[in-house]
Amino acid sequence: MKRISIPLTVAVVSLAATLAPVISPTGPASAQDAPSDRITWDTCPAEITPVPIPKEMQCGTLKVPLDYSDPAGKTIDIAVSRLASTKPDKRRGILVTNPGGPSAGEGYPAMLVAMGLPQSVRDSYDVIGFDPRGIARSTPVTCDLTEEQYLTGNIPPYALDAADVTERAAQSKQIAQQCATSKTSWMLPHINPANTARDMDRIRAALGESKLSYAGASWGTHLGAVYATLFPQRGDRIVLDSNLAPGGWDYASNRLWSQGVEDTFPAFAKFAAANHREYGLGKTPAQVRAKYFELAERLEKKPIETPDGPFDHAAFRLINFGLLYGPTQLPLLADIWQAVDANQPPPPLPGGDAVGDVDNLISGRYYMICNDARWPKSVATYQRNVAVDRIRFPLFGAAGANITPCAYWPAPTEPPVRITDHGPSNVLMVQNLRDPATPLDGAREMRVALGERATMVTADQSGHGVYPAGKNRCANHAVTTYLITGERPSRDYHCSADH
Repeated sequence: MKRISIPLTVAVVSLAATLAPVISPTGPASAQDAPSDRITWDTCPAEITPVPIPKEMQCGTLKVPLDYSDPAGKTIDIAVSRLASTKPDKRRGILVTNPGGPSAGEGYPAMLVAMGLPQSVRDSYDVIGFDPRGIARSTPVTCDLTEEQYLTGNIPPYALDAADVTERAAQSKQIAQQCATSKTSWMLPHINPANTARDMDRIRAALGESKLSYAGASWGTHLGAVYATLFPQRGDRIVLDSNLAPGGWDYASNRLWSQGVEDTFPAFAKFAAANHREYGLGKTPAQVRAKYFELAERLEKKPIETPDGPFDHAAFRLINFGLLYGPTQLPLLADIWQAVDANQPPPPLPGGDAVGDVDNLISGRYYMICNDARWPKSVATYQRNVAVDRIRFPLFGAAGANITPCAYWPAPTEPPVRITDHGPSNVLMVQNLRDPATPLDGAREMRVALGERATMVTADQSGHGVYPAGKNRCANHAVTTYLITGERPSRDYHCSADH
């Protein structure tokens, strides 16, 4: 399954709750209490991003405490990048960014430029990227995963019945044990969003800034909300794009994917029906939806043999989830359906030969998300929820509710950060109405948690991510205006599809 499963894992996961007392940033664990090292800048390696790197972009490394309760103890490296403003008269400060995942972010400033980040924003800020602790060029972690364990990455497979959940439970338990006994298990207790937010504050201090602005997408919205909670007076202008609920990437968030797929699938069904002469998948959206279940059932009975292994119903459903992330991917998804309908191997996903360190990508996410919330421990709980969501959300419900290695994770070493409304009103949330990975329901929960700290702008479009690559000019204008001028909408409002 190398050619199919590994690119699929990267495409899908590159794309995220127990309430507990907030960890105070004023105690010994505070990032600003210890003197900060400086960053020595150098040329960025080409492999950090698939897009061209602007010539003025620089990369470096910052040492931070592994354990912020022991700031003089062992340190780890954080890989940092800087795309500096070339207009000193317009520069406001630094804009720290995070693409979500959790995944590598050192190359994200270059990605933002490629996606159309306005020059006015580049003039106003040094755009900062970084790899979260444990991931990519920051001191990396591993779970010693096999290629077979790459198959579904952090997204569990669609379970046809309780037996499938039991089988996945055994696989998940094995992965959790590997993570706990790997050569980097000494880092495991300290890889979490709270410490990653503290790393962000160390970056701020190392750059000599009194405050930082922030733009985070997907899981990056959780990281941004954690930073805004731990360091409310050190955030300048905070933008959260495609929002998780305030619990972060927890089991409830996994189950929300199923609603997200139901919300976004109509965009594909409409596209396929409008192009029926080319693809032959149905003349109406209803016929296209019926074709989905026909193809999935066919693959349940007889997977398609490929040179790299069988392509089954679970892979088909996972590909649909991943390619609903953006409207530009709908033609590729239609090509895959067309091949499956003809009982042919699906075309490869783009970028399949440049997957990077897949073990670290998946392992780093397990470390980060499993440490951030308490997941159900009972296999029966997952079996029950899978049975319910398979009916409620037939497209993807029995995947979103399935079990993960987090069910077998040790209890977090510190309570998850509770997102609250305590702090300045400096958060702008932007959100598509229809998003497969971070549905509107989760964003609404985040909006309630932030209270008067936040204003939310919704956009009538499908896909994962609003700014800057989204096509809704109204929503993009709101973000650019806020970042440049500080003028934030005085109230929540909606951007129609006409913009």
